[in-house]
Amino acid sequence: MPAYMLLLYDGPANYDLSADEMQKIIEKYTAWRDALARSGKLITSDRLVDGEGRVVRRDDGKVRVLDGPFSETKEVIGGYFAIEAADYDEAVSAASECPHVEFGTIEVRRIDKVRGCNPD
Repeated sequence: MPAYMLLLYDGPANYDLSADEMQKIIEKYTAWRDALARSGKLITSDRLVDGEGRVVRRDDGKVRVLDGPFSETKEVIGGYFAIEAADYDEAVSAASECPHVEFGTIEVRRIDKVRGCNPD
């Protein structure tokens, strides 16, 4: 079955939440993730560390490393889910049920296992 990456983007305005609000959101994510796992569709998922990262790009033949994770955007990837789905429609349907759509953006991309770097 094809695999899809759900990339969770959000902006800095979404970080101003109380501890209770954050706990309720975490509970929604946990319930959604657990439902995916029970259905056998979840491959893996992780939250990324806030504010840490590096951006690596080539500029005039030299590799530059910048503190990141800031590309040319105000949104950052805060986490991801890798899932199995029959097609894009099923992957988008799963993404539309993710609690993240309440306040952020989810990019859905098919993972190219044929030409990917993973030997599996």
